[in-house]
Parts: sequence; structure tokens; C-alpha cells
Amino acid sequence: MNDRLVRGIGVSPGVAYAPAVVVRWELPDVPDRTVSAGDVEGEVTRLHTAVSAVAAELDMLRQRVLQRAGEEESRIFDAQILMVSDVEFLKEVEYLIRNNQLSAETAFEFKSLELRNLWGTSGSARLRERVADLSAVQMRMLQRLLGVHEDRLWKGEEGERVIVVAHELSPGLTVQFDRDYVVGLVSEEGTRTSHAAILAHSLGIPAVMGAVGALSRITAGTPLLIDGQSGAVLLDPTPQEREETMAYIIRRRRLDFELQATLNQPCETADGHRIHLLGNVDLPEEIEPAQLNGAEGVGLLRTEFLVVGRANLPTEDEQATYFRRIADAFHDHQVVIRSFDLGGDKFPAAFQAPPEANPFLGWRSIRVCLDQPEIFRPQLRAVLRAAKDRPIKLMLPLVTTVEEVLESRALLTAESQALRSAGVPAAESVPVGVMIETPAAVIIADQLARVSDFFSVGTNDLTQYTLAVDRGNARLADRFTSHHPSIIRQLKIVAEAAARAGISASVCGEMASDPFSAILLVGLGFDTLSVSPQDLPLIKWVIRKVPVDAAREAAQRALDAATAEGVENAIREVVKQYIDMRLLGSGTLLPGRSRPANVQRAGTKM
Repeated sequence: MNDRLVRGIGVSPGVAYAPAVVVRWELPDVPDRTVSAGDVEGEVTRLHTAVSAVAAELDMLRQRVLQRAGEEESRIFDAQILMVSDVEFLKEVEYLIRNNQLSAETAFEFKSLELRNLWGTSGSARLRERVADLSAVQMRMLQRLLGVHEDRLWKGEEGERVIVVAHELSPGLTVQFDRDYVVGLVSEEGTRTSHAAILAHSLGIPAVMGAVGALSRITAGTPLLIDGQSGAVLLDPTPQEREETMAYIIRRRRLDFELQATLNQPCETADGHRIHLLGNVDLPEEIEPAQLNGAEGVGLLRTEFLVVGRANLPTEDEQATYFRRIADAFHDHQVVIRSFDLGGDKFPAAFQAPPEANPFLGWRSIRVCLDQPEIFRPQLRAVLRAAKDRPIKLMLPLVTTVEEVLESRALLTAESQALRSAGVPAAESVPVGVMIETPAAVIIADQLARVSDFFSVGTNDLTQYTLAVDRGNARLADRFTSHHPSIIRQLKIVAEAAARAGISASVCGEMASDPFSAILLVGLGFDTLSVSPQDLPLIKWVIRKVPVDAAREAAQRALDAATAEGVENAIREVVKQYIDMRLLGSGTLLPGRSRPANVQRAGTKM
């Protein structure tokens, strides 16, 4: 099977089976063309006509995304609209036209390539991420100027369903796909945080990105079976492999009936040990799914959507209104708000950040907030205002020192006093917790527990920083595993430190959304799990099937294991005594893993 298997990063869950359509949405060849002096102003006019047309086109795409995915996702196109209309950039293009008598397309391509080289070689991940937006703008502008612009929908012969394979998928290209025809996406470039990945997830299209070498191995018409959870792409699946996958789909459909029945039941192990199951909320659109799937509150409210893709920072009032909306949606259940996790590739356009060689090891998260109190203080005030008569908590990301917690608490106290002096209704304070995301935080967990009201483990970053593996690097995907023995041992340290201090400890990373890992976490001593809204029913169902003593046995075996495979086998040996393992694996593509959803098959709507 290895010769037929391409591995990438699963960015949008689901299984799809269909023939491939290879899309080569590439920059057109631009001839070096000069014009006469008398035609210069005509070229400038042609440039601005194209700018207006592309800006209108991008706004149309923005409106389409607004209708199909939501307001936050639609903001992806704001950056591109600002980019194509950038006054300073256009002045430089005009200068080349007027002073070098270059055609509009030649001048525009020259300046675009200059900017691409500057951003692409930058040490800043934020600038490298913006290259994708620049490519999309450059493509549309050059097509307009060269008269080769076209809108098309990709589908197979006679309207059959297809899986689109491309080198890179821009947001504009992704939103053009008709969901009735395009049932899956595969691209060589892209990560979980890329704009195209966010859109694919919102649109419910199974997608695999970072699939290095896909175009060299996949030709048009090749039957593909893709798993948007594991990142696996199987070429020319055999009838038996297709049959096994379809059998799994049928079993999961039957399981869905059982999952629905658990929604109104308590989340407790088979022998009555209570586990609190909360939801992770990235976007407002996830509030309703979390509610419908039985979330007992929000264990991780990410606030970056208030920043990313916007020209300005959100105001205090905007944040307070949003926080109240979330808290009111979950009534008397807790809502844990994570302070801005800025840095890496998440900086607002209005915020000037210095380029860094290793941005994920640099100025990000709590470091940015403490260094830039003009950003942090309004958020703290918004949290306090929203927490008036609401069970809201504050969580600090990427903490590595006790001083960071103490300084944050001091700022929170100062803002509370300022609000009280101004007569603004607000809570006196809120519980302050720490995200455990680095080995440093694990090692001083006992010290952090003394200044924190709760712990929450972010297993994605903890795994990345422990194993020195970039979680967005497709070439290292097989090395990124939260089942590494070092991760299991660190989780045990955190759970024990919290228990000794008498504070709660939860896990809000991707690990909590995996059913096998959920049993392991319960066995390690975590009493709260915060998971993706769509995974809530399955996680509750699994927890209700397994006794807590069995979970503890699985955890002990995992702690004794020397390899990640040994950890996984230890969990399986225990879990299989209580659950039909065929329900938790996706057959050919994901032996032993779980959670595919939104299955699509060519010619069949599922």
C-alpha cells in the first residue's frame, strides 16, 4: 500500500472517494512588453480598471463565503482586498509604467515578484503566510490584464463528483468549488491554519494539505480515497479497500443513533466516575453545535478570530459583547476565555511585529500581551465586564514562568479597580488559569499551581515543543504524536501537581478529542476534557462505556511503555474489552485511529 499512499496533514475531517481532477491554477506567463510614450497613461488607466474589477470580484467572493460559511471566515478576503488596493504599492507600479514605459501587466508582475521574494525569504511566519494571499491577488490581476480571466467550477465528466488535487489552494479558489461536485481536496502546500484549510473545514469538505509530491503521483482520473482526519490519500483503492471503508461508514451510521441517545445523559464512566465534558469554540458558528452536542460549557474560547484578517484591533466593547454572548449561550456553565494567543502567524494587520527567524519560539502569546499592555488591558477589562454575574474564567497561554502569572494577575487587579472607580459594572475578579504547553511549564507545575486557579493542557503545543517537531510540517507528520512516552509522563506530572494543590486540571488540545486518548486522560487523573464540538457525542459515548479502573489500568500500561506504538497498544488492549474496535477505526486509511465524519462518495450523497 505504501506505493499508493500519500501522506499529508488532515485539515478538514471526513472521508471521500472519487476520481481526481488536477487543477493547475498557476500564474500566467507575462511577456516583457513596453509601450510608447503616448500609451503610458492608457496603461495606468488599464491598471486601475483591473484593480477595481478584482476588488469587486474579491468582495463578491467575500459575500459568497459570508452566506456559505459565516462572517469570520469571510474576513479572509479583507486582507486580499486591502492588498490589491494598496495605494503605495500601486504608486510603485505606476512609476514603472511612466518611467520605464512598461505595460501594466509587466510592471505589476515585476513589483509582485519583488514583494514575493521579500516575504518568502522573511524569517516571519506571518509574512510567509501572506505570500498565499499575494499569489491569489497576483493571479487575478494578471489574468485581468492579459484578458485570460475565467470563472469555472470543477467537476468530472457528465457532472460526476471529484476530488480536486492542486499544488496550492487559495481561499478564492476553494470557495468557488461547488459542494455538489467537489467532495474532497488535496494540496501539496498548506497547513491547518491556512486560509484555505479554514474555509474547507467551514464548508464541510474533507481536505488534506501538505501532501508533498501529490501532483507527481496523481494524474487526472485516478480514483482516490482520502481521509481528512489522518491526512492519508490512497491512490487506486482496491475493491476490498473500498468495501472495508464503506462497511466502516455503515457501522458509524449505526453508531450515530447511539451517540444521539447519549446527548442528554451525564458524562460519567461505566462505574459512575464523573467527567466534565466541555467544548472548544474558535468561532461564533461553533456555539450552536457545542450546545446541541451537550457541551457543559466552554473549556477553551479562542479569541484570535477577533484579530486575524482585520485591519484594526477589536475594541473593549466588541470583546465584552462577544464574551457575554458566549457565556449567555451556555447559561450557568463555565466559559474559559483564553487571552490573545498572538504571534507566530497570528498578528493583526494593524500590529507591527518584528520579523523573527523562529516565530513560534519567539514573541507570542502571553509575552506579547505583557509587553504590549495597550492590547492586554482592554481584553482584561472586557473579561471582567462580561463576568459580571457570569461564570467566566481567564486562561493564559504559553506560560513558562511564575512571574508571567503574577504580572497578569496584577494587571487584572489594576483594571478591576479602575472599572470600580469609574462605576462600570464588572466582576471584582475572575479565576485565572494557566495553559500548560511547554516542558518548562510541566517541570514547574507545582510552582505554577500555587499562583493559578486551574490548569489546562494544550497537547498540540506541548507535543510540538517536547519533540521539536513542527506540527504544521507535512514532512514530519509521522513524527508528531501525542502518544510519545515523554508526553504521557508529562501529563501525569501535571495531573498530580494539580491534585496536590487542590485545583482542577483539564485537557483542551486535540488529544482530548480522540476517543482512545480520552480514556487515557481519564486514567491519568484529568477530570475535565474540552473537545471540538463535533466530537462531543463520541467522546461521551466512549467514556460511558469504560470503567474508571480500566482507564487507570490503561494509563499505567501507557506510562510503562517505551514507544508511542507501545502506548497506543496499551490503550487498545484495555478499551477493546468494552468497545467494538471496528467502530473506532476507519479501515484502510486510518488503522487504529478515529473520528472521520462527513463521508462523501462519488455519486452518493452521504
